[in-house]
Amino acid sequence: MTERSKAHANLPGGFIDVLRAGLRGRVLARDDAGYDEARAVYNAMIQRRPGAIAQVADVADVTSCVNTAREAGVRVAVRGGGHNAGGLGVIDGGLVIDLSGLSGIRVDPRAHTVRVEGGATWGDVDHATHPFDLATPCGIISTTGVGGLTLGGGSGYLTRSCGLTIDNLISADVVLADGRLVTASADEHSDLFWALRGGGGNFGIVTSFLFRTHPVSTVVGGPTLWALEQAEDALRGFQALIERAPEECGGYFAFMVVPPVPPFPEALHGRKVAGVVWCYTGHQEAFDRIVNPLISAVPPLLHVAHELPYPVLQSYFDPLYPAGLQWYWRADFMGRLPDEAIREQVRHGATLPTGHSTVHLYPLNGAAARVGAGATAYRHRDAFWSQVIVGVDPDPGNADTLRDWTVGYYEALHPFSTGAAYVNFMMDEGADRIRATYGANYDRLAKIKRQYDPDNFFRVNQNVPPAA
Repeated sequence: MTERSKAHANLPGGFIDVLRAGLRGRVLARDDAGYDEARAVYNAMIQRRPGAIAQVADVADVTSCVNTAREAGVRVAVRGGGHNAGGLGVIDGGLVIDLSGLSGIRVDPRAHTVRVEGGATWGDVDHATHPFDLATPCGIISTTGVGGLTLGGGSGYLTRSCGLTIDNLISADVVLADGRLVTASADEHSDLFWALRGGGGNFGIVTSFLFRTHPVSTVVGGPTLWALEQAEDALRGFQALIERAPEECGGYFAFMVVPPVPPFPEALHGRKVAGVVWCYTGHQEAFDRIVNPLISAVPPLLHVAHELPYPVLQSYFDPLYPAGLQWYWRADFMGRLPDEAIREQVRHGATLPTGHSTVHLYPLNGAAARVGAGATAYRHRDAFWSQVIVGVDPDPGNADTLRDWTVGYYEALHPFSTGAAYVNFMMDEGADRIRATYGANYDRLAKIKRQYDPDNFFRVNQNVPPAA
């Protein structure tokens, strides 16, 4: 018996055989070829060894996995794209239900909708919708999974113009903890539909999403970079601009190290800078009229925003952030930044520890802010910024450096926050942090959890236990 086989002792005897008998997809045990590749997630700082990985082939496989694990008392993690900050798509010793084989997509150009299976990535969605000059708002990296991003809320380039991803969710097919498949929408299981929109993976496994799409094809996108000495003025100016700009104007503010790739000139490679990555869902001339006052007031090192297909912008930074890097995350929602907070942002943003480390400030005003705080489980409609601080590097030996820098930055800016954070940017930060993030919506989530998952079967997530 190999050391890996001995580790199967944390699964009940015969569990893997029963699981395999009920699935059309593949089940990987620890001795099987491909296991190590299948257990790896986007954040290489997360190293966990599940007892088995079920690479499901269809919805019936998902149901079979849930029933088999529940009856055997085996803990379950659900993996979509594997991008979750805390690595919640993988578990030590339990069963991983890998949805990546469920990646089918169907666009209805007349209804302006797209149906997306739970294991697809946003790159898959863009590939399907772009030929029809349509898009659904999502994040900023195309390899991100649809399921995880959506269930946490979904912010990115199109948030100001089209709202959050959940604001464009029409319905979802969900496998519940008892193995039933239900459809959640405004008309069916409406309480579950409310909870899915921001409540994370607490309530079941979504095997299919139906989204509203928008007429987005070509956008004006790309970076504007400033020297760190200009960063205060640039951040203050961007905040003022985005506060009054038409909702078609989006993007995010960043502190970053200039990567050694086009379109960045060689003279800037490796330099720490402040910047904006723009996304304007209109034409170049209108965009220029909006941003030129900022460009004139704070002359940049580089300004290369131009018209390009939306999927190109959405995948702009994919090559710089492949799977397998070390990531350490912290995040907060913030209101409009006062001057003291801007100075703190610049002071810490100037100390990026590695070339991949970065800080993003995503504006949340516009379409997303017109939804009521109680309309979805995601409640942060009055926040101006969603900030994320990430220490990133390929070298595992730098893990402590990444963690110390990220936490130090976070602790300095947290006093300016609302006390809550975007759940998709959170690592394992404890029950109090989760409660603070859901705030007034927490108790309702716990009651819905009691209704649909009373035994907390789905608990490898930013967990909301069922109400007593």
